[in-house]
Amino acid sequence: MQANAMSKIPNKRKMLAKEIKRHKHLYILMAPYALLFFTFTIIPVFMSLGISFTYFNLLEAPRFIGLENYIKLLLNDDEFIIAIKNTLILAVVTGPVSYLMAFVFAWLINELKPKMRAFMTLIFYAPSISGNAYLMWLIIFSGDIHGYANAFLVKYGFIDNPILWLKDPDYIMPVIIIVQLWLSLGVSFLSFIAGLQSVDKTLYEAGAIDGIRNRWQELWFITLPSMKPQLLFGAVMQITTSLAIAEVSMQLVGFPSVQYAGHTIVTHLIDYGSTRFDLGYASAIATILFLIMMSANLFVRSFLRRLGD
Repeated sequence: MQANAMSKIPNKRKMLAKEIKRHKHLYILMAPYALLFFTFTIIPVFMSLGISFTYFNLLEAPRFIGLENYIKLLLNDDEFIIAIKNTLILAVVTGPVSYLMAFVFAWLINELKPKMRAFMTLIFYAPSISGNAYLMWLIIFSGDIHGYANAFLVKYGFIDNPILWLKDPDYIMPVIIIVQLWLSLGVSFLSFIAGLQSVDKTLYEAGAIDGIRNRWQELWFITLPSMKPQLLFGAVMQITTSLAIAEVSMQLVGFPSVQYAGHTIVTHLIDYGSTRFDLGYASAIATILFLIMMSANLFVRSFLRRLGD
């Protein structure tokens, strides 16, 4: 049996070599991207993992300290615990909600005529690429009577005094969630539009013959299974975005926020990496965030693979 197993290895190698030779032009086209991905993604990840076991302040050579950064991070860093709690709240709320919003809006817009569909796609996608998006929300949630939210609530008698939306810890998280949801219809939304456009229309005709009688059955048995690649891509993007929220918090409620009410794992990472220059500790934070993202992605991928089965 051992001899048979050993003989199979060269055969597999020969088959692999033949496949590579047969599709060599595809590998050549992939080579530049693969080289860039390996250089600027894979290598930095492993470098960060190695640095996380050291004390490194950019002025001195890294000094190995073992698990000290992780012990301090998980047991003695109260701000990091707050950051984990805030990040998980944002991820649990904004991740699924924005994912469903992106799909529902894409599904509805896909039914429009081509010109109107293109216009509405631009309208929904524009906030995610707008450079002045936060200025509008700063005006809406201004803490004085001139802020649109306060003016509306005071005018109709819901409140007597203006609310300090961006300074009161009780309101900071809801504001961040609202703004993040508004900004989240980006790449996932476009991928869903593309996926809906690529569904073979003859499948709907075949489904009608096989007993599918309404749009909900079409959605579940035809549309969603046909869009698995786009659904997986959108899920990965939404998870990554929801777990990496930082810019919204920093732009709206400041850095650091009042009582760390808007503090996230990424803002904690920025604090130690860009402000305190403790790169070993910042790398430990990045490693924990990477593990959380990978775990969430694997869970969602396993769930979506069973969709429509």
